[in-house]
Amino acid sequence: MIHESVYEVRKELSSSLMVTRGKVEVLDDVKLRDSTIDILIRDAVFGTEPVKQYARWLIWEAGQALGARPASIHEFYIARARDEWRDRTVPAMNLRFTTYETARAALRAAKQCNAGAFIFEIARSEMSYTHQQPAEFSTALIAAAIKEGYKGPIFIQGDHFQAKASLYKKNPEAAIQEVKDLIAEAIPAGFWNIDLDTSTLVTLDPESLDEQQYHNYLRSAELTQFVRDLEPEGVTVSLGGEIGEVGEKNSTPEELDAYVEGYQRALSDLGNYAGLSKISVQTGTSHGGVMLPDGTMATVAVDFDTLLVLGERARQHGCGGAVQHGASTLPEELFNKFPEVQTLEIHLATGFQNLFMDHPSFPSDLKQSIYRFLDRANADERKPNMSDAQFYYSTRKKAIGPFKAELWSLQGDEKAALGQALEDKFAFFFEKLNVGGTRELVDRLVTPVEHHQPMPKLARAAGDDLGLAD
Repeated sequence: MIHESVYEVRKELSSSLMVTRGKVEVLDDVKLRDSTIDILIRDAVFGTEPVKQYARWLIWEAGQALGARPASIHEFYIARARDEWRDRTVPAMNLRFTTYETARAALRAAKQCNAGAFIFEIARSEMSYTHQQPAEFSTALIAAAIKEGYKGPIFIQGDHFQAKASLYKKNPEAAIQEVKDLIAEAIPAGFWNIDLDTSTLVTLDPESLDEQQYHNYLRSAELTQFVRDLEPEGVTVSLGGEIGEVGEKNSTPEELDAYVEGYQRALSDLGNYAGLSKISVQTGTSHGGVMLPDGTMATVAVDFDTLLVLGERARQHGCGGAVQHGASTLPEELFNKFPEVQTLEIHLATGFQNLFMDHPSFPSDLKQSIYRFLDRANADERKPNMSDAQFYYSTRKKAIGPFKAELWSLQGDEKAALGQALEDKFAFFFEKLNVGGTRELVDRLVTPVEHHQPMPKLARAAGDDLGLAD
C-alpha cells in the first residue's frame, strides 16, 4: 500500500463501501466522492499488483452501482446513418497524462453544457509510452465519473488498434495476433469502442482499388469477428475501419467503396455479424501537427469538401459517417466546420498535451527534468538541423510514462490552474463541435449495460488485508 496506515485505509473504505459475496454496495456516495475514490484511484495506478487489482475491481463495481458505466456508441452512430440526428461531431479525446484529473475536467465541462456524446480514448502506441494499459485507463475514467457525480454512459475507445506493417510483411498472423491480444485485454476492461486500423496493410502497387485494399478489408473483417465473439451480452462494440494512414494522401470515395464493399463481403463469409459504425479517412492533417524550427506550428489545410463527400458515402454504406484524425492542433476557427460538413467523429490528442505542458502553471523545474530526460533517452531521435523546440515537441510525449508519478502529484494552485485550463479547452470543443445538449439524445439511443466483474483472485489478498473481502 502507498498509505501510512492500513488501519486508516480500512476505516476509509469500510465507511463508503461494503463487499458482500463478491458484490459491492455503496454505503455513502458522498464520502466515496469526497475522499475514498481518491485513495482508490491512487492505489489502482500506483499500488502493488494485488492492491491495483482490488482497487480497480472496487471502482468498476462502484461505477456499476452508481450508474457510471462503460458503454458502446454503436447505436448512436447507426442512428446517424438513419438521419435521426445531424450537425454534430463527436469528440474522441486521447488522454495521455493524469488521466483521472484530466477526465474530471472533461466531465465538469460536459455537465455544464449537458453533453453526452463524447469519447475518451487511448491509442495502442500511447499505452506504451504513457504506461497505461486498458484496465488502468478505464478505471481512471470511471473513478473520475464517480468523483464528479457523472452518471450515464462512458464511451471508452481503443484508438488505432493497429497492425504493424513491418511485422505483417514478415509474419502476417503474428501481426494480427498482436492486435487480437490487445482486443482480448481491452474488452473486459470496458473498451466497447475500438478503431481497427489495418490501413497500414494497404498497398498501392496493384492497379485495382480492391486489390490495394484487400489486406485492409480482409483483416478488418477477421478482427470484427474476433471482437463480436468476445463482447459482453447486450453490448455491440462500436467498430471503426480506416482506409488511409493519417499524414498520407487524401482519401477518395472510390477507395472508401472498395474498402467497405470488400469488408462486407468478407464479413458475410464469416457469419452474421454486425459491421462497422464509422470509417476513418485522410483529409490533409497529421498526428501531433508539424512544428517549424522557430517553435511555431505549420499551417494545415483540411479538405472539408472531401470530408463531406466521404461522410455521405459512408452513410450510404450504413455507417454513421467519416472520422477525422489528427485535428487538435488545427486553428481554433476551423472546428465549427466539422459539424457543418457532417463529420461524425474527430480525434483530439496532442493539443491537450500542449496546453498542459506549455501552461504557465506547469512547474518549470519539472519541465526541465523532463527535457534533460529526453536529451538522454531520446537523443537518437534528434535529426540534423532540428531545433530544440522541434526536438522537445516531437519527443516529450515519451516522458509521460517515466514521469507519471510526478505528473499525478501536482498539487495546490498549479493543479487547480491546469485543471481549469483543461476544462475550458474541453468546453471549447464541446461548443464548437455542437455536442452540448446531447445528453438526452444519447440517453434515448444508448442503453448502458450493467456488467459485473468477478473479483480477481490476486485481488482477494489485498481485500483480506483490509478486512473487506467477503
